[in-house]
Amino acid sequence: MTGDGRGDAGPVRVIDVSAPLADGLPAWPGDVPFRRVVTESHDAGDGCEVSHVTTTLHAGTHVDAPRHFGAGAPAVDELDPLLFLGPCRLVRVDVPPRDLVRPEHLEGVLDAPRVLVATGTLPDPDREFSRDFAALAPETVEALAEAGVRLVGIDAPSVDPFDSEDLPVHHALVRHGIVAIEGLRLAGVAPGRYDLVAVPLRIAGADASPVRALLLPPGTIRLS
Repeated sequence: MTGDGRGDAGPVRVIDVSAPLADGLPAWPGDVPFRRVVTESHDAGDGCEVSHVTTTLHAGTHVDAPRHFGAGAPAVDELDPLLFLGPCRLVRVDVPPRDLVRPEHLEGVLDAPRVLVATGTLPDPDREFSRDFAALAPETVEALAEAGVRLVGIDAPSVDPFDSEDLPVHHALVRHGIVAIEGLRLAGVAPGRYDLVAVPLRIAGADASPVRALLLPPGTIRLS
């Protein structure tokens, strides 16, 4: 989804690369799916609309806090919000389903502190959970760390393959202090440089948080 906001120099093109949180959004098998319950509504004659949700914190597009796999590591509310604001590089890689994104796929494009990887291996992520997504290779995390990358995003529900048992990519990210955004919606978005806005909710002690991830033209965000 795209839209136009207003900046100092005129309209700013905004590209929404996050999943809509709605009933029916596929969840990781065995996890708690997103569900919104309306308790008061205008249609029922109430004077206001009130609802509540039940959900895994790993619903749709979400940030994994280091706490997710690192005992004693920072929770999502302890992360620096500036990690999620600023320049990023979107990379589109050509990998088949169930394969791994390796360092050679990212060669020459690790030139931003935030890297978003589009694999295109989930045909309809908002309707059906697929176990055939491509994930990151552990050695790719080493390449990201060496290049100074602080955040990596992917259009898959996990940075590790579905059937991974020891989850080496998650653990490598914790070890290097790199934060992950999983479940991005990158179909149809051109590769290149952007500014990213994807700040997680301040959920105390939490292992993750859904985010609304937005891409803006490079240079839109100016932090003093």
